[in-house]
Amino acid sequence: MIKCVDVTKKFDKVTALEQLTCNIPEGCIYGLVGANGAGKSTLLRLITGIYSPDVGDITIDGMPVVKKDFAKSLFVFVPDELFFLPGANMKEMARFYSEIYPTFFYGCYERLINEFSLNPTVNISTFSKGMKRQAATVLALSCQTKYMFFDETFDGLDPLKRSLLKKIIHEDVKERESTVVITSHSLRELEDTCNQLALLHKGGLIFESEVQNLKTSLFKIQIGLNQWFDQTIFKGIEIMQYKQNGSVANMIIKGDKEQAVAKMQELQPQLLDVLPLSLEEVVVFEMEVLGLDKEVLV
Repeated sequence: MIKCVDVTKKFDKVTALEQLTCNIPEGCIYGLVGANGAGKSTLLRLITGIYSPDVGDITIDGMPVVKKDFAKSLFVFVPDELFFLPGANMKEMARFYSEIYPTFFYGCYERLINEFSLNPTVNISTFSKGMKRQAATVLALSCQTKYMFFDETFDGLDPLKRSLLKKIIHEDVKERESTVVITSHSLRELEDTCNQLALLHKGGLIFESEVQNLKTSLFKIQIGLNQWFDQTIFKGIEIMQYKQNGSVANMIIKGDKEQAVAKMQELQPQLLDVLPLSLEEVVVFEMEVLGLDKEVLV
């Protein structure tokens, strides 16, 4: 498990993270989402020991990564700004990684370069932006570490390669019970990928939750009645947001869906639709409750 407790990091007069606390459990895909400048990349660099926190503690499996070299052998990190040895091809980079990571598995490497259709003998500098991202990801996954960190993982990938990468990450977590931490400024990228989600805003953690809990805790109902009514008619229902246009009301409800629908049906509605909320809608709603601009997700 990765634990961050009251972590603060400043650069000159800029506070990148302030008193951030989060727990990243084992065997999950943990998504960090937030606008550019929210602190996502800084958090990854702190967890991986590239930066040291000004205040607070960060541990991986109980070990402070900045003081324990063994802790660093537990993870691989693919930053937003990629690095390859000058003039190297995939074959040479694989040899380089295998000398650093004893867990490097050539069988995985061979399978992945075939799946991504990467030529192992071509100079990586000739690759497109998306191909370089694929190359870095293939090398990271081949290291077979317990923890893997990907900053802006899907940046520059076409839809097919993005879908393939998501499938491969899911398979790795399922088969090896690895832990993957992914950052993105796009919530849509993470909705069908992560089972844990943390929203960062201006260096602070807005919330941290299981994706399934977020998506099932709220739902939307549209109801139409053949009578005059207002919100007070819906007694015993926890309405989080209410909008009415004439004889039709739209509301976001928190709580037991079946109980809420049963109470609505007692009113003999002419129209009753129960609609699931997308992860983006749930997060936007949560931010509105906190008084935050939804543009933090852009």
